[in-house]
Parts: sequence; structure tokens; C-alpha cells
Amino acid sequence: MTASTEDITPFSVEGKTAIVTGAGSGINLSFASLLLSRNCNVVVADIALRPEAEQLIAKYEAADSSPRAVFIRTDVTSWADLKRMFDLTLSLFEEFHILCPGAGVYEPPWSNFWQPPGSAISKDKEDSDRYALLDINVTHPIRTTQLALSHWLHPTSPNVAPVSPQNPRRVIHISSVAGQLPNVVCPMYGASKAAITGFVRCLAPLEQAIGVRVNAVAPGLIRTPLWVENQEKMMLIDEEKDGWATPEEVASAMLRCVEDKDIGGGTILEVVRNSTRRVEILNDPGPARVAGDASIPSKNQQGVDQLLESLKQKDIWGPQQRST
Repeated sequence: MTASTEDITPFSVEGKTAIVTGAGSGINLSFASLLLSRNCNVVVADIALRPEAEQLIAKYEAADSSPRAVFIRTDVTSWADLKRMFDLTLSLFEEFHILCPGAGVYEPPWSNFWQPPGSAISKDKEDSDRYALLDINVTHPIRTTQLALSHWLHPTSPNVAPVSPQNPRRVIHISSVAGQLPNVVCPMYGASKAAITGFVRCLAPLEQAIGVRVNAVAPGLIRTPLWVENQEKMMLIDEEKDGWATPEEVASAMLRCVEDKDIGGGTILEVVRNSTRRVEILNDPGPARVAGDASIPSKNQQGVDQLLESLKQKDIWGPQQRST
């Protein structure tokens, strides 16, 4: 039996506990900071921390701090690390209320469609049977969502009530405009973000059925270290034309997904510079398609041309890259 909208208890982050993967930098760090400012404990799960993340945690890491921030070193491609992340969170806080599987990568050279397994700079080995990008961007969000549901439905502590429409929980994922707007520069990234959008849509009924709202944001061009500290990506940007949004704008949309009563499960909020909108399931117009409009870098075509030219390179696409 599912609950009506009126039967679902409103949700506030005040006094809650959140797990945020990838919060060592960028969008997820901004979300962690916003949650802490709203008196919400935050478990920062990442492989490493940038200095600004270290400073944030230092401000809130004391055992008697309220709210409290805790860093748990986590390799999100390791299911053992993900289980440990949840176990340590429960040992520290007894329960958690918000999950953000935010860790992600944007077609890095070491796991990139245009640098296939076996090429010089790819870390995806021909005999590993997997792509690191997909492990990070798709498998990790799916697995953490499963683990969160398991803990919420059947808590191990007698002091914690199971999730229900009257005792709700939240999951907020990170999709991208790349999940709607094809770009040959980043085909694996685009596929991964389309997968997240589809995954979130499929879990929409969970809010009324068991009280778990699963939503996502879909950012456009966001000024984060992922972009500004990557020379190859910055070559595609025209600083005078391109419409950067800020991590703080995305974090605000994430908070809306978690708290706003009018944003139901399965919602995708697109975030570009000075604009946030719902992405409709059917007949959505999609992100703006003109270079420089906050969805596509102005110089993107230069990247396209370079990639297509690279198909002639035998050391990347030659016979040695084919399965024997």
C-alpha cells in the first residue's frame, strides 16, 4: 500500500546525518558545506581531500561538535570500502538519513572512450573486463543506493525505526546535461549520466511506497577543479563567453531535492548559470544546444576535430588494440 502525498512527513536536514561521496572537492564539497551550515552531520567519503575540504572538516571534526563532519577514506569502486563506509557511519552516528553518491569523473584520460584499454595512457587494462569510469559513475551510485535501502528498511539498532512515509529518507544523485545532450567528446561520461537519470526515474515510486525519495541534479558547465585544473578541458572554454554556474548553485538545487515538498521522487533538476529547471520525462526540450550557453563549451568543436583526427593514430586504434 502506498501513502498519499498528504501522508508523507515533511523532511528537513536539521539534526540529520548525511553520507556524501566525492565530497573532497567540487559540487559535493559545496553540498557538504551547505548541510553543515544547516546543522546536519556529514560523513565525507572520498579517496582524498583538497585543502578547502580539510579546512571544512577541521572546523567540525571534534567529537562533541554539533553538527559534526567526519572523513572516511573511501575508494568508491571497492564494494568492501562502500560497506565499511556505512558501517563506520552507523558506529559513529547510529543512523543516517541522507545519501549522496556524488563521486564522479568526466572522461579522464585514464578511463576514456578515445583512449581504449591497452593504449598508453589508459588504466583500463585489456584483461580487467571493466571501465573505471563506469565503476565510479554508474556502479557505485547503484550499489550505495542498494546498501542505504538495506540499512533503512532493516536497521540493526533497536533505537532506529525502519524507514516509512512517516519516517522518510533521501537519496540525491548527480546526473548531468550530458545525459540529455549528446557530445562526442565524452561518450562514456554521457552514457553514465544518462544511466543515472534513468535509474533515478525508475525509483520514483519509492517515496510513496516506503518514504525514500530518490532524485538527481543535472549540472551544466560548473566551475570546479574538475574543469579549471584540467588543461585539456580548459582548452575548450572561452572564459569571456561560456556560462559557468557555481558549485553553490548546484548544492542549493540538491538541498531543494531533499527538502522541498513539491519536488517528488524521480525528479531531475537541471542546473546551469542562473537557471534551475525540472527535466521532464517526455517531450522535454533539452538543454540549450548553442555553444557558450552554459551547456556546451564554446570551443567544443576543436575538441571534436582533435578526437576524430586521433582515429588515424595506429598506436591508439591499430591492430594491437583488437582482441585476439
